Amino acid sequence: ISLQQDVIAGFLYAILILIVFHPVVDLIDNFNLTYKYAPLIIISLHLALGIFSFTLDTWSTLGRAFEMTAVERVEEQLAGLRIAKRSVPSQEPAYLLDIDLSRPAQSDSSRFVAVSCSNKSVRVYNRETLHLLQEYSGHPGVLSGVRFAHACDSLVFSACTDGTVKCWDVRSATQKPVQVFSGYPSNVFISFDVNCSDLIVCAGTEKVEQDTFLVFWDARGVTDCASAAKKPLGVYSESHNDDITKICFHPIEPNLVVSGSTDGLVNVFDINKENEDDALTSTCNSDSSVSFIGWSGKDYKQIYCLTHDEGFCWWDMAQLDTEEPITLLHVLDVRDSVCTENHSLHYLVGGLYHEKAEKLFLIGGTSTGDIHLMSCGTDGLSLVGTLCGGHSATVRSFCWNLADESLLTGGEDAQLLLWKPGAVERSLTKKASLKIASSVQKRVRVHNSSLKSKKK
Repeated sequence: ISLQQDVIAGFLYAILILIVFHPVVDLIDNFNLTYKYAPLIIISLHLALGIFSFTLDTWSTLGRAFEMTAVERVEEQLAGLRIAKRSVPSQEPAYLLDIDLSRPAQSDSSRFVAVSCSNKSVRVYNRETLHLLQEYSGHPGVLSGVRFAHACDSLVFSACTDGTVKCWDVRSATQKPVQVFSGYPSNVFISFDVNCSDLIVCAGTEKVEQDTFLVFWDARGVTDCASAAKKPLGVYSESHNDDITKICFHPIEPNLVVSGSTDGLVNVFDINKENEDDALTSTCNSDSSVSFIGWSGKDYKQIYCLTHDEGFCWWDMAQLDTEEPITLLHVLDVRDSVCTENHSLHYLVGGLYHEKAEKLFLIGGTSTGDIHLMSCGTDGLSLVGTLCGGHSATVRSFCWNLADESLLTGGEDAQLLLWKPGAVERSLTKKASLKIASSVQKRVRVHNSSLKSKKK
């Protein structure tokens, strides 16, 4: 991109020079042909320009200015987010623990929003109006997330601690899942994801006795074989030694998946390999219990994680085969490193990679519902802006929509909010905080100091 910007800058400079010198071209040409000292002056002028002219860095200033403007524009949009919509209060208030947007299919924008709740239900809303469309309550255990299919925007997956992953069809009027993916008898699923080709579902388990598993299923034909539960394709069982708290498939490479655990390890697997040892391509140690993981950087060659004690780690996987260090940034406690002026930072929620700006951002907040947006660089973290007046309690979940630069957030006040740049909300009523126990709080365990040592 920077090379293209330099070319554009050079082209614009050339046009500027032509505009300035075009009226005197004939005069200069006559001078060069008739004046006896013209050769000496031309040679001296070229030597002087070679010595005193701009350097390449100076000529590329305009290109860098374009790049700076793109990042600053995105940061300004994030800081300018305002509440556009609030969901109608539910008859049964619950914490909103995870949010996902349907991927555009035939339409140009997402149609649905899925939310997993602390009352063991999955709610599906209209994305623009936040009106409740469906609510699926057939979960005997605690939910560990929701994900829409990538190719079909009406299919939504949910994982549960009862050892199943269920697939629901928003178009169906029934409350029954169109497909159930069953684990092994002892499995308690606390994390899961669906790969970008919708071919593989993967779920992570709690540690039961000495066993911790990554369980995989074939997700093809989910609407064609709902009569029987799908059995696992296989498991990975040797790479983590404690609860697998997060799983995240690569956004564009369906064979790559990263997992995070309370053992502090963040593992990257290539599931095309025949066995677990070969599939494990890299292991990074966060030195703490992992609460969130994601991919970032150009072509998503970087991974990052947040920890339950509000730490942040960021690695560059492109440097694995080089002598360069893979750690881009390691912050032990983000609360101590980010200046939030009059607002404190109590916790981290997650991260988002902005493709247009090629920038990684973190989202955190306060116990009173304020949301802090932070930008990440190799030199540290900086506050971009604070969103106030929305939530009245801890924010538990969010989902970013790159298409229209909007943000969805959910929290312990049972509110689902849609934020858009420069939006104006008609009603500014703020709900009181709920005082029920969060399933996330129930599930978070004290970090196990016994960490497994693995390769870089």
